Amino acid sequence: MRPSLLLLLLTLLSLQLSAQWQTGLLDRGLDTMHYLVHYPAGYEQDTADWPIILFLHGGGNSGSELQRVREAGLPAEIDGGREVPAIVIAPQNRFLAGFWDHVALTQLLDHFIADNRVDEDRQYITGFSRGGYGAWMTAMHNQGRFAALVPVCGAVPRSYYVWVPKDLPIWVFHGSDDQSIYLEESNGIMEKLWPRMEVKPRFTVYEGTGHNAWDPAYATDELYEWLLSQHR
Repeated sequence: MRPSLLLLLLTLLSLQLSAQWQTGLLDRGLDTMHYLVHYPAGYEQDTADWPIILFLHGGGNSGSELQRVREAGLPAEIDGGREVPAIVIAPQNRFLAGFWDHVALTQLLDHFIADNRVDEDRQYITGFSRGGYGAWMTAMHNQGRFAALVPVCGAVPRSYYVWVPKDLPIWVFHGSDDQSIYLEESNGIMEKLWPRMEVKPRFTVYEGTGHNAWDPAYATDELYEWLLSQHR
């Protein structure tokens, strides 16, 4: 293939992928949260309300370069060609060494839902690593809001189990050989949750996998079928 033709094809592919994502921001006065949003195929052609997935990235994607949010997890899966029949909103945590702000995330959802066609009974939250912790905490602080929670290789103190809504469907993913956030973190919270939950949580452990449990987790077809079948 001629170099000029190859360059043209790569440019067209880049533009196609970029066009899939729109940018937005939540102005909170002294703080601003930037985000990417991906609308599903058909959103512009109908008047229906759509489910929404709030995706929280890991610590390595924090900062001020918004497109870094697409490097891993659900956005990367979408860029790879997966069609998800839901709105996907992917904010960026600007704090390189800080945790997700669950108050800001709640405000972001409220702000976005006010201007878009969202099925409020089908709000889902997921994230990996630091974003997994953020997903746990945001769900705990929004009792009754989310229809399902999917933390991937995230940690949360097991004593916080009392704050997890009893009727919240949960699917946890973790690698057995994770040396960044040990598998015991997920084991601990799951052991506490199992006896009290009205909906028994699901737990997938990838044997021989280290911290990167997000690649296999977000490549799991069943995850999306399960997630989008949940209603509040």
